[in-house]
Amino acid sequence: MSVTLTENAAIQVQNQLDKRGKGLGLRLGVRESGCSGYAYVIDFADEIEAEDTVFQDHGVKVIINKDSLSILDGLELDFAREGINSAFKFNNPNVEDACGCGESFTVSS
Repeated sequence: MSVTLTENAAIQVQNQLDKRGKGLGLRLGVRESGCSGYAYVIDFADEIEAEDTVFQDHGVKVIINKDSLSILDGLELDFAREGINSAFKFNNPNVEDACGCGESFTVSS
């Protein structure tokens, strides 16, 4: 099992944690949503639960709960700026299809 951050994503997360003034790392997960099945959930982690798995990349911790781990296994989180827009990009090898609006995705069973 692995989840990685690009250097750009790690810098962005660390900058946001520094601005926030607290936090152990980034919490990633999924929830059922949209027309394709799942949507990503991203937040700051202030604590680590017993059932969480913690990955560390470029000095930043990524915390994932056990229910999301199989769907996020192999994910690379990137951060990109395109013109005036900037956003995290989820490069997930488990995704089979995504809805047209990009809000949800389907994974293999």
